[in-house]
Amino acid sequence: MSSVSESETVLQLGAGRFLRAFVDRFLQQANDAGQNVGRVVIVQSTPGQRADKLNHQPDGFHVLVRGLDEGEIVERVDPVRSVGRALNANDQWEDVLDLSRSNALRYLVSNATEAGYVLSESDTPDSRPPKSLPGKITQLLWARFLAGGRPLVLIPCELIERNADKLRDLVLLQCQKWQLAPEFQAYVSETCTWLNNLVDCIVTNAPADHPLAQQDNLLVQAEPYTLWAIERPAQGLPEFFRHPAIQWVDDLMPWYLKKVRILNGLHSAMVGKFLNSQFETVQQVLADRDAARWIRGLLFEEIVPTIAYRVPDVAQFADQTWDRLRNPFLAHRLQDIALNHSDKVRVRLQPTYEEYFKLFGSAPRHLAEVVSAL
Repeated sequence: MSSVSESETVLQLGAGRFLRAFVDRFLQQANDAGQNVGRVVIVQSTPGQRADKLNHQPDGFHVLVRGLDEGEIVERVDPVRSVGRALNANDQWEDVLDLSRSNALRYLVSNATEAGYVLSESDTPDSRPPKSLPGKITQLLWARFLAGGRPLVLIPCELIERNADKLRDLVLLQCQKWQLAPEFQAYVSETCTWLNNLVDCIVTNAPADHPLAQQDNLLVQAEPYTLWAIERPAQGLPEFFRHPAIQWVDDLMPWYLKKVRILNGLHSAMVGKFLNSQFETVQQVLADRDAARWIRGLLFEEIVPTIAYRVPDVAQFADQTWDRLRNPFLAHRLQDIALNHSDKVRVRLQPTYEEYFKLFGSAPRHLAEVVSAL
Protein backbone atom coordinates (compact mmCIF):
# COMPACT_ATOMS: atom_id res chain seq x y z
CA MET A 1 0.00 0.00 0.00
CA SER A 2 1.38 3.41 -0.95
CA SER A 3 2.05 6.05 1.66
CA VAL A 4 -0.20 9.12 1.74
CA SER A 5 1.42 12.55 1.83
CA GLU A 6 0.13 15.40 3.96
CA SER A 7 0.30 17.56 0.82
CA GLU A 8 -2.31 15.40 -0.97
CA THR A 9 -5.50 17.38 -0.46
CA VAL A 10 -7.43 16.65 -3.69
CA LEU A 11 -8.70 13.26 -4.86
CA GLN A 12 -9.60 13.50 -8.54
CA LEU A 13 -11.71 10.80 -10.18
CA GLY A 14 -10.82 11.28 -13.82
CA ALA A 15 -7.51 11.51 -15.68
CA GLY A 16 -8.81 13.06 -18.90
CA ARG A 17 -7.46 16.17 -20.50
CA PHE A 18 -10.29 18.47 -19.36
CA LEU A 19 -9.71 18.16 -15.62
CA ARG A 20 -5.97 18.36 -16.15
CA ALA A 21 -6.27 21.59 -18.17
CA PHE A 22 -8.96 23.07 -15.94
CA VAL A 23 -8.97 22.05 -12.26
CA ASP A 24 -5.34 20.94 -12.03
CA ARG A 25 -4.14 24.08 -13.82
CA PHE A 26 -6.19 26.35 -11.55
CA LEU A 27 -4.82 24.57 -8.49
CA GLN A 28 -1.29 25.11 -9.78
CA GLN A 29 -1.96 28.80 -10.28
CA ALA A 30 -3.48 29.09 -6.80
CA ASN A 31 -0.43 27.40 -5.32
CA ASP A 32 1.81 29.75 -7.30
CA ALA A 33 -0.10 32.66 -5.77
CA GLY A 34 0.78 31.44 -2.29
CA GLN A 35 -2.53 29.80 -1.32
CA ASN A 36 -0.93 26.42 -0.50
CA VAL A 37 -3.95 24.44 -1.66
CA GLY A 38 -1.98 21.19 -1.87
CA ARG A 39 -1.55 18.53 -4.51
CA VAL A 40 -3.81 16.28 -6.55
CA VAL A 41 -3.94 12.50 -6.69
CA ILE A 42 -5.54 11.47 -9.98
CA VAL A 43 -7.47 8.20 -10.22
CA GLN A 44 -7.85 6.71 -13.68
CA SER A 45 -10.83 4.39 -14.19
CA THR A 46 -11.02 4.16 -17.99
CA PRO A 47 -8.65 2.26 -20.30
CA GLY A 48 -5.42 3.92 -21.37
CA GLN A 49 -1.97 4.86 -20.14
CA ARG A 50 -2.67 8.28 -18.62
CA ALA A 51 -1.81 7.24 -15.06
CA ASP A 52 1.49 5.75 -16.19
CA LYS A 53 2.31 8.85 -18.22
CA LEU A 54 1.54 11.12 -15.26
CA ASN A 55 3.77 9.08 -12.98
CA HIS A 56 6.58 9.10 -15.53
CA GLN A 57 6.49 12.90 -15.75
CA PRO A 58 7.32 13.93 -12.16
CA ASP A 59 7.83 17.54 -13.24
CA GLY A 60 4.25 17.78 -14.46
CA PHE A 61 2.77 18.66 -17.82
CA HIS A 62 1.84 21.76 -19.82
CA VAL A 63 -1.30 23.43 -21.11
CA LEU A 64 -0.92 25.33 -24.36
CA VAL A 65 -3.31 28.29 -24.16
CA ARG A 66 -4.14 29.69 -27.60
CA GLY A 67 -6.88 31.86 -29.05
CA LEU A 68 -8.37 35.32 -29.03
CA ASP A 69 -9.17 37.30 -25.90
CA GLU A 70 -11.01 40.58 -26.55
CA GLY A 71 -9.53 40.69 -30.03
CA GLU A 72 -5.95 40.07 -28.90
CA ILE A 73 -4.07 36.90 -29.84
CA VAL A 74 -3.12 34.83 -26.81
CA GLU A 75 -0.46 32.14 -27.06
CA ARG A 76 1.25 30.99 -23.89
CA VAL A 77 2.26 27.83 -22.06
CA ASP A 78 0.96 27.17 -18.52
CA PRO A 79 3.02 24.61 -16.57
CA VAL A 80 1.07 22.31 -14.25
CA ARG A 81 2.88 20.64 -11.35
CA SER A 82 -0.07 20.26 -8.98
CA VAL A 83 -0.48 16.51 -9.62
CA GLY A 84 1.55 14.50 -7.12
CA ARG A 85 0.79 11.03 -8.45
CA ALA A 86 -1.75 8.96 -10.35
CA LEU A 87 -3.43 5.68 -9.44
CA ASN A 88 -5.22 3.11 -11.57
CA ALA A 89 -8.57 2.27 -9.97
CA ASN A 90 -8.62 -1.28 -11.31
CA ASP A 91 -5.21 -2.20 -9.87
CA GLN A 92 -4.77 0.19 -6.94
CA TRP A 93 -8.20 0.66 -5.38
CA GLU A 94 -6.91 -0.12 -1.90
CA ASP A 95 -4.47 2.78 -2.32
CA VAL A 96 -7.37 5.03 -3.32
CA LEU A 97 -9.30 3.96 -0.21
CA ASP A 98 -6.20 4.61 1.87
CA LEU A 99 -6.06 8.15 0.51
CA SER A 100 -9.76 8.66 1.28
CA ARG A 101 -9.02 8.10 4.98
CA SER A 102 -6.34 10.81 5.11
CA ASN A 103 -7.00 13.76 7.40
CA ALA A 104 -5.18 15.99 4.90
CA LEU A 105 -7.73 15.28 2.16
CA ARG A 106 -10.18 18.14 1.62
CA TYR A 107 -11.69 17.89 -1.86
CA LEU A 108 -13.08 15.22 -4.18
CA VAL A 109 -13.40 16.17 -7.85
CA SER A 110 -14.93 14.07 -10.63
CA ASN A 111 -15.69 14.16 -14.33
CA ALA A 112 -17.39 11.03 -15.65
CA THR A 113 -19.49 12.70 -18.42
CA GLU A 114 -23.27 12.43 -18.55
CA ALA A 115 -23.08 8.62 -18.76
CA GLY A 116 -21.60 8.35 -15.27
CA TYR A 117 -24.75 9.22 -13.33
CA VAL A 118 -26.10 5.70 -12.97
CA LEU A 119 -25.75 2.87 -10.49
CA SER A 120 -24.38 -0.54 -11.44
CA GLU A 121 -26.33 -3.60 -10.34
CA SER A 122 -23.05 -5.51 -10.06
CA ASP A 123 -21.54 -3.12 -7.50
CA THR A 124 -21.32 -4.34 -3.92
CA PRO A 125 -19.73 -2.88 -0.77
CA ASP A 126 -16.79 -5.24 -1.42
CA SER A 127 -16.26 -4.42 -5.11
CA ARG A 128 -12.66 -3.45 -5.77
CA PRO A 129 -13.42 -1.10 -7.38
CA PRO A 130 -17.12 -0.49 -8.00
CA LYS A 131 -17.93 0.09 -11.66
CA SER A 132 -20.08 3.18 -11.25
CA LEU A 133 -19.08 6.68 -10.18
CA PRO A 134 -21.70 6.74 -7.37
CA GLY A 135 -20.45 3.34 -6.20
CA LYS A 136 -16.86 4.53 -6.09
CA ILE A 137 -17.74 7.70 -4.17
CA THR A 138 -19.92 5.75 -1.72
CA GLN A 139 -17.04 3.41 -0.90
CA LEU A 140 -14.60 6.30 -0.55
CA LEU A 141 -16.87 8.27 1.79
CA TRP A 142 -17.72 5.13 3.78
CA ALA A 143 -14.03 4.39 4.33
CA ARG A 144 -13.49 7.99 5.42
CA PHE A 145 -16.51 7.94 7.73
CA LEU A 146 -15.30 4.76 9.45
CA ALA A 147 -11.85 6.32 9.89
CA GLY A 148 -13.34 9.42 11.51
CA GLY A 149 -12.18 11.71 8.72
CA ARG A 150 -13.49 15.25 8.48
CA PRO A 151 -16.18 15.86 5.84
CA LEU A 152 -15.12 16.50 2.26
CA VAL A 153 -16.07 19.16 -0.25
CA LEU A 154 -17.29 17.36 -3.38
CA ILE A 155 -17.13 19.13 -6.75
CA PRO A 156 -18.54 16.97 -9.59
CA CYS A 157 -17.64 18.62 -12.91
CA GLU A 158 -20.02 16.69 -15.17
CA LEU A 159 -22.17 18.87 -17.43
CA ILE A 160 -25.42 17.90 -15.77
CA GLU A 161 -27.99 20.27 -14.34
CA ARG A 162 -27.53 20.46 -10.55
CA ASN A 163 -24.75 17.91 -10.85
CA ALA A 164 -23.84 17.79 -7.15
CA ASP A 165 -27.44 17.34 -6.00
CA LYS A 166 -28.00 14.49 -8.44
CA LEU A 167 -24.74 12.75 -7.63
CA ARG A 168 -25.40 13.06 -3.89
CA ASP A 169 -28.85 11.51 -4.38
CA LEU A 170 -27.30 8.62 -6.30
CA VAL A 171 -24.75 8.08 -3.53
CA LEU A 172 -27.58 8.05 -0.97
CA LEU A 173 -29.45 5.52 -3.11
CA GLN A 174 -26.32 3.39 -3.22
CA CYS A 175 -26.11 3.65 0.59
CA GLN A 176 -29.65 2.35 0.87
CA LYS A 177 -29.01 -0.52 -1.53
CA TRP A 178 -25.93 -1.49 0.45
CA GLN A 179 -27.78 -1.00 3.75
CA LEU A 180 -25.14 1.32 5.15
CA ALA A 181 -25.70 2.98 8.52
CA PRO A 182 -28.21 5.86 8.80
CA GLU A 183 -25.51 7.88 10.55
CA PHE A 184 -23.35 7.56 7.46
CA GLN A 185 -26.20 8.66 5.21
CA ALA A 186 -26.56 11.78 7.36
CA TYR A 187 -22.79 12.33 7.03
CA VAL A 188 -23.13 12.14 3.23
CA SER A 189 -26.16 14.38 2.89
CA GLU A 190 -25.72 16.89 5.71
CA THR A 191 -22.08 16.98 6.81
CA CYS A 192 -20.20 16.78 3.51
CA THR A 193 -20.51 19.79 1.18
CA TRP A 194 -21.76 19.15 -2.36
CA LEU A 195 -21.15 22.04 -4.78
CA ASN A 196 -23.38 22.41 -7.82
CA ASN A 197 -21.14 23.95 -10.45
CA LEU A 198 -20.60 24.60 -14.14
CA VAL A 199 -17.26 24.32 -15.94
CA ASP A 200 -16.55 26.10 -19.21
CA CYS A 201 -13.36 25.93 -21.28
CA ILE A 202 -12.76 24.23 -24.62
CA VAL A 203 -9.88 21.78 -24.26
CA THR A 204 -8.43 19.76 -27.14
CA ASN A 205 -5.38 17.70 -27.97
CA ALA A 206 -2.32 19.81 -28.66
CA PRO A 207 -0.90 19.86 -32.19
CA ALA A 208 1.51 16.97 -32.70
CA ASP A 209 4.08 19.24 -34.33
CA HIS A 210 4.33 21.63 -31.39
CA PRO A 211 7.90 21.59 -29.96
CA LEU A 212 6.64 20.72 -26.46
CA ALA A 213 4.84 17.64 -27.79
CA GLN A 214 8.18 15.92 -28.25
CA GLN A 215 8.97 16.05 -24.53
CA ASP A 216 5.53 16.21 -22.90
CA ASN A 217 3.30 13.19 -23.55
CA LEU A 218 0.46 14.91 -21.68
CA LEU A 219 0.48 18.24 -23.49
CA VAL A 220 -3.04 19.59 -24.08
CA GLN A 221 -4.44 22.76 -25.59
CA ALA A 222 -7.07 25.12 -24.18
CA GLU A 223 -8.76 28.33 -25.21
CA PRO A 224 -8.11 31.50 -23.16
CA TYR A 225 -11.75 31.64 -21.96
CA THR A 226 -12.34 29.99 -18.57
CA LEU A 227 -15.33 29.97 -16.24
CA TRP A 228 -16.02 27.93 -13.14
CA ALA A 229 -19.40 29.02 -11.81
CA ILE A 230 -20.16 27.53 -8.38
CA GLU A 231 -23.48 27.90 -6.60
CA ARG A 232 -23.29 29.09 -3.01
CA PRO A 233 -24.48 26.27 -0.74
CA ALA A 234 -27.21 27.00 1.79
CA GLN A 235 -24.85 26.30 4.71
CA GLY A 236 -22.43 29.00 3.56
CA LEU A 237 -19.19 29.04 1.59
CA PRO A 238 -16.80 26.19 2.32
CA GLU A 239 -13.06 26.53 2.56
CA PHE A 240 -12.03 26.85 -1.08
CA PHE A 241 -9.19 28.25 -3.10
CA ARG A 242 -9.41 31.49 -5.10
CA HIS A 243 -8.94 31.83 -8.85
CA PRO A 244 -10.00 34.43 -11.47
CA ALA A 245 -12.10 31.79 -13.28
CA ILE A 246 -14.16 30.99 -10.17
CA GLN A 247 -17.43 32.87 -9.75
CA TRP A 248 -19.69 32.15 -6.77
CA VAL A 249 -23.30 32.62 -7.84
CA ASP A 250 -26.67 32.51 -6.10
CA ASP A 251 -28.43 30.67 -8.93
CA LEU A 252 -26.55 28.45 -11.37
CA MET A 253 -29.49 27.90 -13.73
CA PRO A 254 -28.90 30.87 -16.11
CA TRP A 255 -25.23 29.91 -16.48
CA TYR A 256 -26.14 26.29 -17.06
CA LEU A 257 -28.78 26.98 -19.66
CA LYS A 258 -26.55 29.25 -21.72
CA LYS A 259 -23.47 27.06 -21.62
CA VAL A 260 -24.99 23.60 -22.01
CA ARG A 261 -27.78 24.49 -24.43
CA ILE A 262 -25.61 26.75 -26.64
CA LEU A 263 -21.94 25.73 -26.56
CA ASN A 264 -22.34 22.05 -25.76
CA GLY A 265 -25.57 21.82 -27.73
CA LEU A 266 -23.85 23.08 -30.85
CA HIS A 267 -20.98 20.64 -30.33
CA SER A 268 -23.34 17.66 -30.14
CA ALA A 269 -25.44 18.93 -33.03
CA MET A 270 -22.31 19.07 -35.19
CA VAL A 271 -21.60 15.45 -34.34
CA GLY A 272 -25.14 14.39 -35.24
CA LYS A 273 -25.12 16.34 -38.50
CA PHE A 274 -21.54 16.17 -39.73
CA LEU A 275 -19.64 13.31 -38.05
CA ASN A 276 -19.85 11.05 -41.09
CA SER A 277 -19.15 13.81 -43.60
CA GLN A 278 -15.88 15.21 -44.90
CA PHE A 279 -15.40 17.33 -41.77
CA GLU A 280 -13.11 16.14 -38.97
CA THR A 281 -13.14 19.18 -36.66
CA VAL A 282 -15.47 21.89 -35.42
CA GLN A 283 -13.28 24.45 -37.14
CA GLN A 284 -13.66 22.71 -40.51
CA VAL A 285 -17.44 22.69 -40.11
CA LEU A 286 -17.56 26.41 -39.44
CA ALA A 287 -15.16 27.20 -42.27
CA ASP A 288 -17.64 25.72 -44.76
CA ARG A 289 -20.29 28.22 -45.90
CA ASP A 290 -23.24 25.83 -46.06
CA ALA A 291 -22.37 23.97 -42.87
CA ALA A 292 -21.84 27.23 -40.98
CA ARG A 293 -25.20 28.53 -42.23
CA TRP A 294 -26.87 25.38 -40.86
CA ILE A 295 -25.20 25.84 -37.46
CA ARG A 296 -26.11 29.53 -37.29
CA GLY A 297 -29.70 28.68 -38.13
CA LEU A 298 -29.79 26.16 -35.31
CA LEU A 299 -28.21 28.63 -32.90
CA PHE A 300 -30.15 31.82 -33.59
CA GLU A 301 -33.46 30.42 -34.86
CA GLU A 302 -33.99 27.53 -32.47
CA ILE A 303 -31.71 27.49 -29.41
CA VAL A 304 -31.60 31.19 -28.55
CA PRO A 305 -35.42 31.73 -28.78
CA THR A 306 -36.10 28.91 -26.30
CA ILE A 307 -34.07 30.43 -23.47
CA ALA A 308 -33.84 34.18 -24.25
CA TYR A 309 -37.16 34.96 -22.51
CA ARG A 310 -35.92 33.65 -19.15
CA VAL A 311 -32.14 34.09 -19.19
CA PRO A 312 -30.30 37.42 -19.58
CA ASP A 313 -27.62 38.16 -22.19
CA VAL A 314 -28.36 35.10 -24.32
CA ALA A 315 -27.65 36.78 -27.66
CA GLN A 316 -24.37 38.16 -26.34
CA PHE A 317 -23.32 34.73 -25.09
CA ALA A 318 -24.32 33.20 -28.45
CA ASP A 319 -22.14 35.69 -30.33
CA GLN A 320 -19.25 35.03 -27.97
CA THR A 321 -19.71 31.28 -28.37
CA TRP A 322 -19.64 31.59 -32.16
CA ASP A 323 -16.26 33.30 -31.95
CA ARG A 324 -14.95 30.70 -29.49
CA LEU A 325 -15.98 27.81 -31.73
CA ARG A 326 -14.14 29.36 -34.66
CA ASN A 327 -10.88 29.63 -32.72
CA PRO A 328 -8.31 28.95 -35.49
CA PHE A 329 -5.77 27.58 -33.03
CA LEU A 330 -7.95 24.69 -31.89
CA ALA A 331 -8.63 21.47 -33.74
CA HIS A 332 -11.62 20.14 -31.84
CA ARG A 333 -12.29 16.72 -33.32
CA LEU A 334 -15.89 15.65 -33.86
CA GLN A 335 -14.87 12.10 -33.03
CA ASP A 336 -13.80 13.23 -29.55
CA ILE A 337 -17.07 15.09 -28.96
CA ALA A 338 -18.99 11.99 -30.09
CA LEU A 339 -18.13 10.05 -26.90
CA ASN A 340 -21.43 9.06 -25.20
CA HIS A 341 -23.26 10.97 -27.93
CA SER A 342 -26.78 9.71 -27.19
CA ASP A 343 -26.54 10.68 -23.51
CA LYS A 344 -25.23 14.12 -24.46
CA VAL A 345 -28.08 14.68 -26.92
CA ARG A 346 -30.64 13.91 -24.22
CA VAL A 347 -29.09 16.52 -21.93
CA ARG A 348 -27.94 19.17 -24.42
CA LEU A 349 -30.48 19.08 -27.28
CA GLN A 350 -33.63 17.15 -26.36
CA PRO A 351 -34.85 19.76 -23.82
CA THR A 352 -34.44 22.54 -26.39
CA TYR A 353 -36.39 20.51 -28.95
CA GLU A 354 -39.25 19.93 -26.50
CA GLU A 355 -39.35 23.54 -25.29
CA TYR A 356 -39.31 24.90 -28.84
CA PHE A 357 -42.27 22.70 -29.77
CA LYS A 358 -44.15 23.82 -26.67
CA LEU A 359 -43.44 27.51 -27.32
CA PHE A 360 -44.02 27.65 -31.07
CA GLY A 361 -46.27 24.67 -31.84
CA SER A 362 -43.98 23.09 -34.45
CA ALA A 363 -40.83 21.01 -34.51
CA PRO A 364 -37.55 22.92 -34.87
CA ARG A 365 -36.22 22.03 -38.32
CA HIS A 366 -32.49 21.82 -37.53
CA LEU A 367 -32.87 20.13 -34.16
CA ALA A 368 -35.26 17.58 -35.62
CA GLU A 369 -32.49 16.27 -37.84
CA VAL A 370 -30.15 15.40 -34.98
CA VAL A 371 -32.66 14.51 -32.25
CA SER A 372 -34.91 12.27 -34.32
CA ALA A 373 -31.86 10.34 -35.51
CA LEU A 374 -31.66 8.76 -32.05
